[in-house]
Amino acid sequence: MYKLFLLLFAFMATHGFAQKQKIVITDDIPNFWNAYDQIKQTKDSLQQIELIKTLFINKGTLGLSAMMEVKEYTPTSYINAINQYPDFWNSIRNNTLKVNGYANEIEKGIKQLKRIYPSLKPAKIYFTIGALWSNGTTLGNKVLIGSELAMADKNATTNEFEKDFPHLPVYFNTNPIDNLTFLNTHEYIHTQQKTTEGNSLLAQTVLEGAAEFIAEIALKKSSPNPQIQFGKSNNYQLKKAFEKEMFSPYLYNWIWNNANNPFKMRDLAYYIGYAICEKYYAESSNKKLAIQEMIELDYNKETALIAFVEKSGFFESPLLVYKHQFENSRPKVLGITQFNNGSQIVDPSTNTITLNFSQPMNINTRGFELGPLGENNALMVKKVLGFSEDKKSFSFEVQLESKKRYQSLVSDRFRDADGLPLKPYLIDIKTAE
Repeated sequence: MYKLFLLLFAFMATHGFAQKQKIVITDDIPNFWNAYDQIKQTKDSLQQIELIKTLFINKGTLGLSAMMEVKEYTPTSYINAINQYPDFWNSIRNNTLKVNGYANEIEKGIKQLKRIYPSLKPAKIYFTIGALWSNGTTLGNKVLIGSELAMADKNATTNEFEKDFPHLPVYFNTNPIDNLTFLNTHEYIHTQQKTTEGNSLLAQTVLEGAAEFIAEIALKKSSPNPQIQFGKSNNYQLKKAFEKEMFSPYLYNWIWNNANNPFKMRDLAYYIGYAICEKYYAESSNKKLAIQEMIELDYNKETALIAFVEKSGFFESPLLVYKHQFENSRPKVLGITQFNNGSQIVDPSTNTITLNFSQPMNINTRGFELGPLGENNALMVKKVLGFSEDKKSFSFEVQLESKKRYQSLVSDRFRDADGLPLKPYLIDIKTAE
């Protein structure tokens, strides 16, 4: 019996422990290609949906479920991508099937990360397949890799979706498959941070920049992302532009955007955040503590974030100066043409509301939200009439009842021509009898 116990213990030590330590999970990739081959055999859309469900989604790892949740993928998302871009899928198939050959290198990179940040918590890395919307993201303690993007290279066929995904040809030319360890180390760092969603442009910028910079330190390798080198060559101009928007709740002039901006380069917030962390690290006498502070910073606590950024010395002025300048530069609602906001005697026959802004607005962005009183008192937009010729007013049709209080929040999804978000404005009125 004692020998049997020793044999069982030895088996658990050599098999169970190794299984427990496995951090790179790749099962979704062969499942996807099995489903793909079956799907290509039929043109029946209902059957295609059933195949992607039964052969891929239902057999999926926890990572696939998480990726679908974060990116809001559906079975239809996959079928559309498969049917619309067949040449692309054929061009990246062999690369994705090499995934197991990269696992050891990636795990080695995570060990290097633990050396500079001993408090590293366990996380799993899932190589899965998405529908072209993300090369890598996280959810909780899961790193989620969109292998169809992260494992592509410059030979990927992109002519089918250049209009749908104009940034991908540029990305593929960087040979992302050569940088899998860096990408996974960056994303692994996100699993250690207090949040992956910053509540301001500055918060998201430092959050991403910390992951980018710390991955460099851990791997002793320069970032492969072109934004970093571009930023170093254009630091002054980028800094001055960023100063005007850093306290904005709107991120998409700087991150997860396209190259249709004055600098003709997307995701430049990565450089700004990287540069802040690089300077913070250089100014710190205790390098290991600096790494810990970057990872454990409460990015969404504004006082802590400001203290961290100011300690770096990256910006010339105190950050509250930039905050004050930003608030003063934001577009505002000056008033409503048909009545005074707050009026208790609005004519219930009023069928048009016109908002007047302090400056010309971007006619492609707008948004309303419920007021504090909720849906029962919502001022609903019956029909959008649109912006005036000078872009300084916006009209919409409503249908009012008598003796009722109405609210609607004109949200910061309204933005001016330079992309600065509106100061939210609460319409709060009551109709007469």
